[in-house]
Amino acid sequence: QLQLVESGGGLVQPGGSLRLSCAASGFTLDDYDIGWFRQAPGKEREGVSCLHSSPGSTHYIDSVKGRFTVSRDNAKNTVYLQMNSLKPEDTAVYYCAAPCACAGGVCYVYGEDYWGKGTLVTVSS
Repeated sequence: QLQLVESGGGLVQPGGSLRLSCAASGFTLDDYDIGWFRQAPGKEREGVSCLHSSPGSTHYIDSVKGRFTVSRDNAKNTVYLQMNSLKPEDTAVYYCAAPCACAGGVCYVYGEDYWGKGTLVTVSS
């Protein structure tokens, strides 16, 4: 059984920080390129980032560059999304998915297409 489970969402004030986790089971996360996606209220789902297992580089969409950082803990089979300087427009359900790729400023999932169920991030004062 291949599964991705997101956690760490919650309510945070504008300018605050939050770290999301994406834990994998049934497969080794390091074997896949892991993406973060989000769906804001009333909006379509948007790719946020893609962490490539080889050579280990990460792509981010322009709106989160300099604020969001993806990392991976292979021992825990978990990928993280550190979100800093959060803005109200970052409010969304955040998903992790695999495998991913980014091209032309757009991140997407292809092939095997594994998705978690999402975790809600609300940025509000």
